[in-house]
Amino acid sequence: MQPDRLQQLFKPGSVALFGASEEEGALGTVVLENLKSAGFHGEITLINPKYEEIGGEPCFPALADSGREVDLAIIVTPAKVVPNIITDCGESGVGAAIVISANFSEAGPKGAALEAEMLRRARRYGLRILGPNCLGVIRTDIGLNATFSAGNAIPGRIAVISQSGALCTAILDWAENNDVGFSSLISTGIGADVDFGEILDFVAMDPATDSIMLYIEGLKDSRRFMSALRAAARTKPVVIMKSGRHEQGSKAAVSHTGALVGSDAVFDSALRRAGALRVDDFTDFFATAATLSSGVRTSGNRLAVVTNAGGPGVMAADHCTDVGLTLADIGQDTIEKLNGVLPESWSHNNPVDVLGDAGPDRYEEAVKACLSSANVDAVLVILTPQAQTAPSDVAEKLCALRKNTRKPVLACWMGDASVGEAREMFKQCDIPAYSTPEAAVRAFAALASYHDSQQQLLQVPGPVVQGFEPELENAEIIIENAMEDGRRVLNQAESKAILAAFHIPIAQSIPARSAQEAILVAQELGYPVAMKIDSPDITHKTDVGGVRLGLPSARHVRNTYQEMMTSIGKMMPEARLNGVVIEPMWTGRHGRELMIGVVRDEVFGPAVSFGLGGTLVEVLRDREVALPPLNDFLARRLISRTKAAKLLESTRGAPEVDREALVEMLLRVSQLATELPTIVEMDMNPVIASPDGVVAIDARIVVEPYNEAARPFDHMAIHPYPRELVQRGDLSDGTQLVIRPIRPEDALLEREFVNNLSERSKYLRFMYSLQEITPEALSRFTQIDYDREMALVAVVKEEGKDRQVGVARYYTLADPNLCEFAIVVADDWQHRGIARRLMAALVEAARDGRHTRMVGTVLAENRRMLKFVQSLGFDTESSADDPQLMEVMLDL
Repeated sequence: MQPDRLQQLFKPGSVALFGASEEEGALGTVVLENLKSAGFHGEITLINPKYEEIGGEPCFPALADSGREVDLAIIVTPAKVVPNIITDCGESGVGAAIVISANFSEAGPKGAALEAEMLRRARRYGLRILGPNCLGVIRTDIGLNATFSAGNAIPGRIAVISQSGALCTAILDWAENNDVGFSSLISTGIGADVDFGEILDFVAMDPATDSIMLYIEGLKDSRRFMSALRAAARTKPVVIMKSGRHEQGSKAAVSHTGALVGSDAVFDSALRRAGALRVDDFTDFFATAATLSSGVRTSGNRLAVVTNAGGPGVMAADHCTDVGLTLADIGQDTIEKLNGVLPESWSHNNPVDVLGDAGPDRYEEAVKACLSSANVDAVLVILTPQAQTAPSDVAEKLCALRKNTRKPVLACWMGDASVGEAREMFKQCDIPAYSTPEAAVRAFAALASYHDSQQQLLQVPGPVVQGFEPELENAEIIIENAMEDGRRVLNQAESKAILAAFHIPIAQSIPARSAQEAILVAQELGYPVAMKIDSPDITHKTDVGGVRLGLPSARHVRNTYQEMMTSIGKMMPEARLNGVVIEPMWTGRHGRELMIGVVRDEVFGPAVSFGLGGTLVEVLRDREVALPPLNDFLARRLISRTKAAKLLESTRGAPEVDREALVEMLLRVSQLATELPTIVEMDMNPVIASPDGVVAIDARIVVEPYNEAARPFDHMAIHPYPRELVQRGDLSDGTQLVIRPIRPEDALLEREFVNNLSERSKYLRFMYSLQEITPEALSRFTQIDYDREMALVAVVKEEGKDRQVGVARYYTLADPNLCEFAIVVADDWQHRGIARRLMAALVEAARDGRHTRMVGTVLAENRRMLKFVQSLGFDTESSADDPQLMEVMLDL
């Protein structure tokens, strides 16, 4: 979407209301009243052929009859006339429309045809549509209320984007009573054209918005959504509530993993990777957004509680356990400090009970001691109004402490009338205040969860595990052969062969088609052995008696083979029994049974799952998921969120498992999911983890055809770090130069690079006088989505340290065929061929991204840049909008 179209939709200078009315209760009447009462800053044009005027204002049969220029059309007419209205708007130069009207695709085939025709006509004119079937848009900074809601929004700094118009009206009603204000309230409706991703892009850059709230019922384009969400979450807190949870349907899933990992679990994982925070509760929706927008942040989840009453302290401690927080072990040093300032009868533990007669000084000393502990990430201070309590004086002490610490201080002043003044004080000094211990604990849990999500947002793993290359072609041939045979479910041998191609440790499996073959295989492997039924029709072998362990001799092998084939044949007469597979018994000591898998979510693509394994996997239901690609950090986070994490530690005489080997296996499974888009389900169960390593005992893979014309990694919601774009070479003087995609950890390099540019170079690059790069701009420059933008940095070594000496980047425009570029080289490294190398690499990256044209804007006075791009084959022409600018373009 072109920037001017976004502006015309969400910050219009003028609007036209199609279907304006003066009939009481009519939709056109309600919307018109809202437009007028909100005090819209621009001109309002009324369109309805039934009226010549409404309320003293002229009303026109069609927009063309008004002779006015209009940015935004607001349409509340019957659906059947909307396509013609869109044509009228397009012919009159309208840039965007809000279609509030209903009865489109949600109403059946006839409505779907109307919607398709509406979109066809809109695209002819480049007109963008919000809706249809939506509540509309409120923008408080320009006095725009283009909705049929019963009231308007209080001005504020929160943007709300919702698929549910009904929820928007509920939010407005709730917010009015709770004094919550908004910068925007945007109802997407069906989202036939403008979607979540584009709206997120706008509010992320909106200077009137500090935090963003999303209500989601379903997604159409996960890659677009994730790209925009990650971009928004880098600069502003994003809080999400989702309902209408889609069930994966266990009957349709073949493997254990498919049955257990529903799309809601994958959605949670996606939000964590995007740096956003999910809430389940309507009240928490606003409380969390308010807490985050206050700027309070934490770097951990260890909470200390200081209270003047034991009961509320215990309530807070209990709720910490409920929400997965750690009640901080304040440590002996802190206890000694507290012994010196508190009465002898204090609790001597966390929660720190300072007793009912605690005054401001005692509170101050207790909180100060807790804040100084290295084991504490935040302090929750609880006060219950008692005879000797001074709520406002204690609040004043807390406000003073808050100025001198980076750790969060949260307040819970229980009661009402006697603590009102203290709560107002907390607002002034940015201390989040709550009326109950549970609400305060939930707020800190949100801060801790947000910190974890932001840490995950910074991770940019590549598709390949460093240090080894998979035998990708071998794996692809195995899958192709199976699909040519008409099979989706690979047998044990095929599944393990694919794992082996990715260097995943597996237990050897050898098929046997008769009792005699089984004996010979067992003899070769060495007793004892395991025997498992081999059938493409049996998913859970244990359920039918198809797994026998520890067979010690040839006699046992022969008898077990005959018994297994007979009993399963009777139990499942239609199942194809190919025989059995024989495996050596895994002899590792202190082994723990785990399960690792991959499931393809229909919205977010592949997800890696991890948890407890074995025959009781569906009973234990210990499962967490993460979107690939993974790196070491993300793999460890995945492990830590499961019950299995405790089992992996040293316990009851069993030493800790080889965690490094387990992390390595997860990384290789992540690579398998990344490189093989044909895999829709895979589970390894059990995976035995021990102090000696990890090994997959059983494996099962399900495949399906994949679009061969798709770009690499199109099946994934998150694009991997593009290592294939890294280039190394020497400059003419022998200096080694590395050109590579930028990473989040390059923030310091980028800041030093930009700040050290000369004033002239800054002006020519940014077209305005830039003193110093802001943290927000630095985040945008270094934390990029490689799917829709690219930034290549040129790096050299100076005194053993990396130095950035140039950067070239492009952004994908609304037309995905087009991208806009920019380039700058450090002043003292110009005229050495760096710019030419950067541009050559950037052009190739744009071609690989299937862009067909690269465009840019250059100051007309920047003759060196114009000469440079012309030498690369760019065409140049004067800008139609500004004679001081030149437009440059290159067909790719």
